[in-house]
Formats: sequence, C-alpha cells, structure tokens
Amino acid sequence: MSRIGKSPVNLPAGVVVEISPANLVSVKGPLGTLSQKVDPDIKVEVGTYTDTRTGVEKPAVLLSRPTDQPRHRSLHGLYRALINNMVVGVSKGYEIKQELVGVGFKAEMKGQVLEMSLGYSHDTHFMLPSEVTATAVTEKKGAPIITLKSIDKQLVGQVAAKIRSLRKPEPYKGKGIRFVGEQIRRKAGKSANAK
Repeated sequence: MSRIGKSPVNLPAGVVVEISPANLVSVKGPLGTLSQKVDPDIKVEVGTYTDTRTGVEKPAVLLSRPTDQPRHRSLHGLYRALINNMVVGVSKGYEIKQELVGVGFKAEMKGQVLEMSLGYSHDTHFMLPSEVTATAVTEKKGAPIITLKSIDKQLVGQVAAKIRSLRKPEPYKGKGIRFVGEQIRRKAGKSANAK
C-alpha cells in the first residue's frame, strides 16, 4: 500500500466533502470551495476512521486503488495529497512570504496589480489572479515583504514562483526576490591581488 495513499484525510469541523458520480471531489469550508477531478480507477469515499491515540471515530476521506500496478500506486498517493491540500486550503488557507533584497527595491499593491521596482529602467507590473490576495509591507531599514494568500496551494505556489522569476537572487550580493528564510548559495567575488 502507498504510505501516503492509505492514510485517511482528516476532516476538520465545518468542512464538507461531496463526491459526484463522475468522481469529481468538491470540498467546501469556511474559506471557500475547491474541486478536483479524480481518475476513475481510484475510489474515493467519505467515511470514518478510529484515531489510534484517543480511540475516537473521526470523519475522513478514504481512498482505495484496484490493483498494485505502479500507475495505480502513484495515482493513489497523488489524489490523497491533492484532496488533503484542498481540505487544508478551505479550512486554514495557504500563505507564502517573499522579500525583495536590493537597493531601491520597492513593492506596492494597486488593486490586483503588484507594482515593483526591481532595479530595471522601468517598473514591473504583475497581475494577480482573483483567487490570490497579496499585501506589500516595507518596514524601516528592512526589505519589502510581499505576502501571498490563497486557498489553492498549487495556484499560490505558481504565482510565487512567477514573481520570483522576475528577478532571481544572484549569487554574489544576493540581490533579487527570495522566499523569506531561503538560503542563497553565495559565490566569492574576484580577489583584488589575483593575476
């Protein structure tokens, strides 16, 4: 059995999962609704599981596969992870923080447009999808920080990667857009007395 696929997806209070006959899984929660089409070979059902520590029965989404073929094993773990991401998204949401490191780097939100000064001759404008909300904060003597929030983990990660690609951190001074807490591999510059 897939170690990820066989583990149940715990449903927190206020989260409702509906499965259509066409294997379309819809997850509704306090923050919104998400849906995912599941391969017809993978069986998805809402049931209960017994917590081993407390012995209490809890509601959960359970997935099963018909055979142990490599394809079925990979789909089993994949769809369990995707459904778990949807459940976490509609109950808690996802947040990614990025910082702009560089002299004169700025970030400002204007509606759904993120306006950034990234050291180019022109400002960079980035249109955010309607499902993603962002805030740009600049503290005194600190790098501007962009905070992205969404219920869709895949979408917020994709938007963050796209923003980072506008000015990737360079290895000498570390200037560019990086995730908060990200370690940049630095290179030594040229030696002054090298000939």
